Amino acid sequence: MRSDWTIFAGLCPAGPTWTVPWTRIEDAFDWIRRLRGVPQDAVHHAEGDVATHTRMAAEALAAMPAWRELPPGERVRLFAAVLLHDVAKPGCTRTDESGRITAHGHSRRGDLAVRRILWEMNAPRPWREHVAALVRHHQVPFWALERPDLEQIVLRVSLLARNRDLALLADADITGRICGDRDEVLENIDLFRVYCADLGVLDQPWPFASDHARFQYFRTPGRDPRYAAYDDTRLTMTVLSGLPGAGKDTWVAAHAGDRPVISLDAIRTRLGIKPTDGQRAVAAAAHEEAREHLRARRDFVWNATNISRQHRDLCIALGAAYHARVEIVALEVPPETLRRQNTDRDAVVPEPVINRLLGKWESPDVTEAHAVCAL
Repeated sequence: MRSDWTIFAGLCPAGPTWTVPWTRIEDAFDWIRRLRGVPQDAVHHAEGDVATHTRMAAEALAAMPAWRELPPGERVRLFAAVLLHDVAKPGCTRTDESGRITAHGHSRRGDLAVRRILWEMNAPRPWREHVAALVRHHQVPFWALERPDLEQIVLRVSLLARNRDLALLADADITGRICGDRDEVLENIDLFRVYCADLGVLDQPWPFASDHARFQYFRTPGRDPRYAAYDDTRLTMTVLSGLPGAGKDTWVAAHAGDRPVISLDAIRTRLGIKPTDGQRAVAAAAHEEAREHLRARRDFVWNATNISRQHRDLCIALGAAYHARVEIVALEVPPETLRRQNTDRDAVVPEPVINRLLGKWESPDVTEAHAVCAL
């Protein structure tokens, strides 16, 4: 049986010894055990496999005065992030023709893996998303000043987590290695802190002038975050997001009122297309319905799984082009409730489809829309 998320508190080092109970951690988490034997590039990880590095990074974090000074709950959350920061490496590690070992994409895939792991452990959504955001961006401070998109990243992290936590995680990551460029990378992390402090987002979220200013900033490359964008929205498009069985149809019945609803399930039924079939025709029909409402400046609801940010953006970009105010309703239920409610549906979604969707699940956040209602 999978552990409850509160297990992290019992495994988190505490004074006066601040010892990392590694044997207990390996016994508790199968995703830690899967890191054993996963190789790494010897240039940047001469310490050995991913499990060894994760243990060393956890010990490095536990030794840091800045981490020890955090409130207990924040210490636990950051300790969970260091345990999870390389959780996706087993599925990303490759050896190229020259024999070099790489793990490209493990940060983004780690975000997805962390979300599923912590959801299955019934972790509170804000706590889970804080950890997931840190894992997704944990390498950014290593070469932060080389990234043209650094401002957007640190403003996003300021809204979803905390840049000071991100810097501490990066410190632990690099200190928990045997590599020749450690001192240089630590200097880069310090520069990252200075950059965030100068922007005022090391410990605080960026204070956008309005939700429309925030929405436009994250959709417009090069936009000044201080710009108070004029709100030219003409209608409200409500986009639902949730796994099958999360309660989207129930929400529609209770809250849609007289607004028209674009239902992908209804379109599939009309077109005779199964959830396991190709969905291109379903998506095309949904987008055409949306255009009709947008042209008429008519409020409406878009009822679909919209699990990934990429799929949501196909809807959101269309709405933005017609000056719609975009509100996302993100619906979640615990794993056992999800599977029970899916079984009770008229059109049951096969378990392999749900598992595939879980592997793509990116929880909606406030950088995507004017508002996100998390239910």
